[in-house]
Amino acid sequence: MSTIEQAAKRLEELRRAGVDISAMQGGSQPIAETPATRTEQTSAPSPDPSSDRRSKPVTLDLVTMGRAGLLIPGAPRSKVEDEFRIIKRPLLENAKGLSAAPIHRANLIMVTSAVPDEGKTFCAINLALSMAMEMDHSVLLIEADVLRPSVLAQMGLAPSKGLLDVLSTPGMDLAEVLLKTDIPKLTVLPAGTASSRSTELLASAAMDSLLDELASNYSDRIIIFDTPPLLPTTESRVLATKMGQVVMVVESGQTTLDTVRQAFATVEVCPVVMSILNKYRGPKGASAYGYYAA
Repeated sequence: MSTIEQAAKRLEELRRAGVDISAMQGGSQPIAETPATRTEQTSAPSPDPSSDRRSKPVTLDLVTMGRAGLLIPGAPRSKVEDEFRIIKRPLLENAKGLSAAPIHRANLIMVTSAVPDEGKTFCAINLALSMAMEMDHSVLLIEADVLRPSVLAQMGLAPSKGLLDVLSTPGMDLAEVLLKTDIPKLTVLPAGTASSRSTELLASAAMDSLLDELASNYSDRIIIFDTPPLLPTTESRVLATKMGQVVMVVESGQTTLDTVRQAFATVEVCPVVMSILNKYRGPKGASAYGYYAA
């Protein structure tokens, strides 16, 4: 049903409920709420905040994304796409509560690595794109690597206010900084304005309140955080204590076993920690990107 058809249907419902349609001006004013419409809204699924009219609509640069090796909606099926289908499945099952034991904030998924340049942002974006293809979930991708944010750049978007601004500005509404992409079910939250207090902001009560809202208010939404590498920073260690699931990206043939062990030790408090072996070029496909769940 088109937007126009939906609007016409809605107006007819309001007429039947006794609402004075003639008193409304164009589409600029909110629809009056009656007991009938209030009941309908309460019984319906909670709306995704990305649909809030204050969220900024943005168009992704598919050419830039393609050059970065990211998944492109509508492109021919690829090996990378199939690999992320495998990677996302256990994460989604946990988020749906299908794990052996309940996981607190299971729909909050942190993507990180031990050290820089292992491909965590690539994996975070592709994981978000793959999950946005699901029929029953919407996705919020958060650019939480507030030290070296690159999600927006890799998707061809300009920097804008975001997470750190919400945490440092009392009263700022999250919807004001959300970027509603032209990919259905995918919304992006930028890192925002750089701050020397980023660790403290991420560890604050405001961050806890925000995460509680994200985790509980919208049960069908998956929130993916692209975060800084664990060993050289403190931000990711703080965030790990608040996540339901952690995905550790490990660069094949480069990251040492000792480094990986140190990184896993920093997130042992998290109930679920999985790993992706990145840039693998072994027997399963020497010419493929080779992103495999480990």
